[in-house]
Amino acid sequence: MRLIDLQRDMRAWLMREDASAAIRIGENAAPGLRVYQNNFRSQLAACIEDGFARTRDWIGGEAFHQAVIAHVERVPPSSWTLDAYSRDFPATLAMLYADDPEIPELAWIELALAEAFVGPDATALTAFDLGEVDWDRATLRLAPTLDFGELTTNAPAIWSALAEGEAPPAVAYLPEPGAILVWREGDAPRFRAIDQLEHHALLRVRGGMPFAGLCATMVETFGEEAGITRAGQLLGQWLADGLVVALFTEEQAR
Repeated sequence: MRLIDLQRDMRAWLMREDASAAIRIGENAAPGLRVYQNNFRSQLAACIEDGFARTRDWIGGEAFHQAVIAHVERVPPSSWTLDAYSRDFPATLAMLYADDPEIPELAWIELALAEAFVGPDATALTAFDLGEVDWDRATLRLAPTLDFGELTTNAPAIWSALAEGEAPPAVAYLPEPGAILVWREGDAPRFRAIDQLEHHALLRVRGGMPFAGLCATMVETFGEEAGITRAGQLLGQWLADGLVVALFTEEQAR
């Protein structure tokens, strides 16, 4: 047997417990193959177990363990690093707990905070750094760790209470779907629940919309005075959060 064929059969056994692959490897290899498979799955499970402490606190240890087993059986690793293996775990929880959306939302918060912690560094601007800005031509550059997740429940409040060792509130549904914003400010990962208006505004800005374009969008929605005020409030909030890391004009971006 060629080495590449042996490697493929070993992968088929580990991933799918392929009996044909096990036979080709050798009849006497069965005990060892079981050991390898157990170690393989244990390593995948450990990647999940270590990263979702608040989710485990919420649903309970046994339910969480069963969800991890389901994930390992459902999702094979697809990256060169095991650090990436947990990225699909919220989706597994969404399948397992279709009637409990706070559970995958809690898991998404934990995953996003962990990824923000190891994300690229960037120094945030403050209001004192703005100087003489030509706001008719300025475009904001947002923190590279910025990420968004869908939000339909009070999962952020549940997560915060669990993290502080306090009794979490009961599940509550938002009046309308929103989003959760995750980023890193300095060395500390942060999150904040936001409405769809701010969510769409941040998506536009991250996509390259100049600040003047954002103001025009707000004016279309709220009228001139209220729209400009709203755009200014968003900018002030983003600066306070440490989300803005650079300002540039179209000519500087080229």
